[in-house]
Amino acid sequence: MVASSLQVLYLRMDKLDDENFEYFKKYLRIVGQNTNRLLKLVNNLIDTTRLDAGCFAYAPKNNDIISCVENICLSVSEFVESNKLSIIFDTNVEEKIISFDQDNMERIILNLISNAIKFNSPGGKIEVTVSCNDNIKISVKDSGIGIPKGKLESIFKRFEQVKDKLKREKEGSGIGLTLVKSLVEMHGGSIHVNSVLGQGSEFIITLPDHLVEDENLNLCESPKYLSKVNMMNVE
Repeated sequence: MVASSLQVLYLRMDKLDDENFEYFKKYLRIVGQNTNRLLKLVNNLIDTTRLDAGCFAYAPKNNDIISCVENICLSVSEFVESNKLSIIFDTNVEEKIISFDQDNMERIILNLISNAIKFNSPGGKIEVTVSCNDNIKISVKDSGIGIPKGKLESIFKRFEQVKDKLKREKEGSGIGLTLVKSLVEMHGGSIHVNSVLGQGSEFIITLPDHLVEDENLNLCESPKYLSKVNMMNVE
């Protein structure tokens, strides 16, 4: 409801003079940011409850994991650059068909990229790589503030946060990585993090190389990615 009202207000912004335009733009942006934070908290709480209850939607299909991750990176590249950061995608193969849930995988990657943006600094970079050998490894690496060594074991626990006084305005609820871990494990995979305080973090997802064995299940068509920025804002 709040988001819809904000959209209506933005439609009339061109009626304002320059001084009032900048004034309302500033505070509407703040309202929008807080709306996204609230939406993120509500969505994550609902989804973690669904996971605990064993009724979270999971519909794996055979699809190309390379194009999936690459398209997500392309769709948010302008947003990343607007934050004075760069994002690079790399892979050791051009195509790899495995079984995964498209919507949930999208949420996993967007959440990790969102964190890489939040805890980075102007001029920093985000590197997303996919390597396929005995299994599939997806890495999201940033050059940000890093994670204290004592927090590495607990970063995926519910409500756990990495606090930094310079990034306090970007703190979340501490649920996002818990949800990411659960979604990765739902795919039969695992996730771990390597980090050096002050130098950045690397989240590595390992997925099994297998297909859905259902002769009636067709290869999933690659989705038409438009913009994932709004989705990432609530991750």
